[in-house]
Amino acid sequence: MPRLTRWTGLIIVANIAVYFWSSQFPQQAEAFVFKPAFLLLRPWTTITYMFLHAGFSHIFFNMLVLYFFGPQVEDRLGGGRFLTLYFVSGLFGAATSMLFNPLTGIVGASAAVFGVELAFAYFWPRAQLLIWGIVPVEARTLIIIMTIISVLGGVGLGFQNVAHFAHLGGFLGGWLVLRVFGVRRFEDRLRPRDLRADAGTGRPKPGDAERWKKIPLERLHPVNREEAERVLAKLDARGPSGLTAEEQAFLDRFTGM
Repeated sequence: MPRLTRWTGLIIVANIAVYFWSSQFPQQAEAFVFKPAFLLLRPWTTITYMFLHAGFSHIFFNMLVLYFFGPQVEDRLGGGRFLTLYFVSGLFGAATSMLFNPLTGIVGASAAVFGVELAFAYFWPRAQLLIWGIVPVEARTLIIIMTIISVLGGVGLGFQNVAHFAHLGGFLGGWLVLRVFGVRRFEDRLRPRDLRADAGTGRPKPGDAERWKKIPLERLHPVNREEAERVLAKLDARGPSGLTAEEQAFLDRFTGM
């Protein structure tokens, strides 16, 4: 089972709390539904709609997917960039839904969660996933399948009462975040160039190898643990200077856990 990370856990808790609140006070919750016609009057709904859900199955499956994919993506990206990915994906979901279905209101974390799923497939494209716990499929193949389903649904050939274009917007937003920030840490991009010069050269600092070898592998998600074991094996074989800057940054992510 995945180790629940900070922001993934808080997002799940917030969604569950809002779900129970909205169930008790549905009329008040209406003010937080994203409706394109009321965008100028209620601009906050571009964010708040992500925490509302249409029913138990809606929130259950969204939070289940976030629970399985969110922790390893957050571990890989870091908290700041993970939140950027999540909310930008959700915002793009609202934008694309408004563009293609301007008369329809939407609720749900699906677009934001789709962005997280895309990031998982971006970093671990060949990871084996089980659809319905039975059918094995690679992560990159699952994204293609979900895209096709959303496109067909958007033109009326799939499930009704589903925000298919919002799902596609989530993929688009997630893809743009990954393209803009790449695989570097979000925090590193905010630092002056001279302060991150060493990190970009791939030259390890004294003591880095010792720190990396102390990473508690048993506490990592299996996907991250497999990658860490590969990089550490490379460290043993080639030494610290044999690692790329990206591999060094990846190990740095888990030091001090």
